[in-house]
Amino acid sequence: MIGDVAGLIAAIAFVLLVGVLAVPLVKLGRVLDEARASVRSLTEHSVPVLDETAQLVASSSTQLDKVDTVTTAAAQVSENVSALTSLVTATLGGPLVKVAAFSYGVRRAFAGLRRGPR
Repeated sequence: MIGDVAGLIAAIAFVLLVGVLAVPLVKLGRVLDEARASVRSLTEHSVPVLDETAQLVASSSTQLDKVDTVTTAAAQVSENVSALTSLVTATLGGPLVKVAAFSYGVRRAFAGLRRGPR
């Protein structure tokens, strides 16, 4: 009979031990469920953001190609204007200097005629 009582006490102690250990395991299960839900929510929200970012990068690449085209055209226009300026300077510069010198000489001559001989 003492063996039966000892066995009954051991069984009750084992049930209490299992009950005490079950509470943290249940709480741990809830924490893991919450973690799984958080990861799912994070995934659902981050995938659209990544898709939008990929579209933005593709759009930026297209815009940079357009800017490169405009910059190249502006550089060509600048080179053409520089060449045209050099051409005009070479073509008209010398004769304009000669005309200016001639007109200066004519003005001086007329000024000398107006003053009369000294």
